Amino acid sequence: MKRIICLLVLILFLGCAKVLPIYKIPDLKVGEPSFFPTIEAHTDAPIVGGNRVDILLNGDDTFPAMLEEIKKAKTSITFAQYLYEDGPIAHQLAEAFSERCREGVAGHILLDSHGSSKAPAEIPELMRQAGCHVEYFRRVEAPQVIFPWKLLRYNYRNRRRILVIDGRTGFTGGYGISGAWMGNGRTADHWRETNVRIQGPLVKHLQGGFVDSWLETTGILLGGEAYFPSLEPRGKVFPQVVKSSPVGGSFQNYMLFLLSIAAARKSILISNPYFLPDDRIVEALVNAVKRGAHVIVLVPAKIDHPITYRASRSGYGRLLLGGIQIYEYLPALLHAKTMVVDDIWPRSEARISTIVLLPLTKS
Repeated sequence: MKRIICLLVLILFLGCAKVLPIYKIPDLKVGEPSFFPTIEAHTDAPIVGGNRVDILLNGDDTFPAMLEEIKKAKTSITFAQYLYEDGPIAHQLAEAFSERCREGVAGHILLDSHGSSKAPAEIPELMRQAGCHVEYFRRVEAPQVIFPWKLLRYNYRNRRRILVIDGRTGFTGGYGISGAWMGNGRTADHWRETNVRIQGPLVKHLQGGFVDSWLETTGILLGGEAYFPSLEPRGKVFPQVVKSSPVGGSFQNYMLFLLSIAAARKSILISNPYFLPDDRIVEALVNAVKRGAHVIVLVPAKIDHPITYRASRSGYGRLLLGGIQIYEYLPALLHAKTMVVDDIWPRSEARISTIVLLPLTKS
């Protein structure tokens, strides 16, 4: 039995996407002319102008805004979610989707079969009866046998959180559809989260993240005016959407973080619930302190994965000795994943910001 377990662990390990070795980082500075083209080149993600990006804190901001936009849908709704469980917001969203589908709006709902396995059967059934197209990403139906080599594929889950209305308004972030994400992020059992609403030309790139996952799941190509309309400028923000995949892994996201840290001169502010930087990132953070930057990391005081909690804290010594300040968020479980460099990158109030589209990743 131990041999079987070891074999499965080895297979899953080999299926993980690796980060390419990086031996030298260019001398960059946030805001200089070459910084943003460098970021675009190494993330394979264009920085797009003319957008409005609203920061939505916790469920109190996020879910009312989502429900309001859903109710205004006229042509299409695309929704991808890793975690969909039971609870008030789960039923409210299902009912909102269903109401629009009954009115003829094309609704496409993509749930991850692993993360959304606890969703009660009546929720997808309600949406299907209303005419919504509901699918599960990489679902394995019993009694199908999962061969060890198939775990290489099955173990990659769709953690993308995407909602796009009429191809014009998009939402993304780290939220799940669960009672844990309701509230103000300051009370126990209600997680602290940061999400965004996007309006403007960037929405097509967010929609691109959805149609990519939808095509793999269904073999159906989505396109046309209902999904990709002509988008007029809506604001002054220049954001980008950085995606990852099972083929390319999270290397683009990794490059975004590494180059941003290496370009910092004044400050780096990070919030992350699963803070496990590798040696290259740790070195970049310590070097930032040596350049005179203030580096502050906010992590949760309690976490939903005890093993990650212990592993994260085992690496604090080198960071603290390098001058990095680490604080714990006490009121609730911190699930927000954000980074601000030199007070201008990324930041929605500034002219430049970035949005990391949650990847297809390991469960």
